[in-house]
Amino acid sequence: MSLAAAAAAVKSLKHSSVISWKTTGKLQQTVANCIERTGPGLHSGVISTVKILPAAARVGRCFIFRSNVIPASIDHAVKESPLCTTLSSGGYSVQTVEHLLSALEAFGVDNCRIEIQSSGDCDTSVEVPIFDGSAREWAEAIGQAGLKVAVDSVGQSCEKLAPHLDEPVHVLKNDSFVAAFPYSCVNITYGIDYPQAPTIGRQWFSSTLLDESFYSEAIASSRTFCIYEEVEHLRSLGLIKGGSTETAIVCSMSKGWLNPPLRYDDEPCRHKVLDLIGDFSLLAQEGNQGLLVAHIVAYKGGHSLHTEFVRRLSGTSEKKENSFLG
Repeated sequence: MSLAAAAAAVKSLKHSSVISWKTTGKLQQTVANCIERTGPGLHSGVISTVKILPAAARVGRCFIFRSNVIPASIDHAVKESPLCTTLSSGGYSVQTVEHLLSALEAFGVDNCRIEIQSSGDCDTSVEVPIFDGSAREWAEAIGQAGLKVAVDSVGQSCEKLAPHLDEPVHVLKNDSFVAAFPYSCVNITYGIDYPQAPTIGRQWFSSTLLDESFYSEAIASSRTFCIYEEVEHLRSLGLIKGGSTETAIVCSMSKGWLNPPLRYDDEPCRHKVLDLIGDFSLLAQEGNQGLLVAHIVAYKGGHSLHTEFVRRLSGTSEKKENSFLG
């Protein structure tokens, strides 16, 4: 890519007052071969099949459901989506996208078509399979499929850009927050606190080694978790219909982990990092990197707070008095 073309690519990205798009020194990529996986959704319990197909440079990542295109961008993230991240467009939605998007972002699958079909009765909504509650299935599938340089309609490759933070930013809700500070590389520090479940308790995880190898070894296989005493309440709300001890690690307030062993002593905290990477991938534009180049610090966050932070970065956030501040 020429300097003029690179400058034009930067200019075409949506403006934000707090981030600058800079070259990564890499070319945009896509999957080299088709990936296909089938499984039940965590919340719906409905079986769906996902096909990940190569896409051209600057297309980005997008879901295809019943011939409807739902871009994997923050503009399409549903604000009220309990316990998962949901994307919506034109009356159609795809739920629980965070684990798949986390793996795609970490492995550098910048452009792809994600076709999804459901065995359920709902014509307007579908859910990505949960598998074992981690991103390991997706990480292994991407590794097996391999990557290739993405090219546009005339066969030209495209330089990959990354969002760099220019000034500190934060969002806050009660005692939970996500903040970021200018830094030379991606660094994530995450804290959780579950006083009602002492076995989990307070945990912190921090790392700057967020490349493909580190993600595979330290993040991808960390599973989602829940508190056993809260399960029936969640099911009464129509959630976790596909949840089981095969799809999550379950902790009792009094008895501790009900389906050990854990894959890491701090597996719950690592899973929060996995989720954050998936949610931050929604900052991506035109096949560029979504994960922010900054020191990101989060405490007791969740999908709603993650996506509100990404909205703030993208300049689309609606500040809510006495709720989100920054």
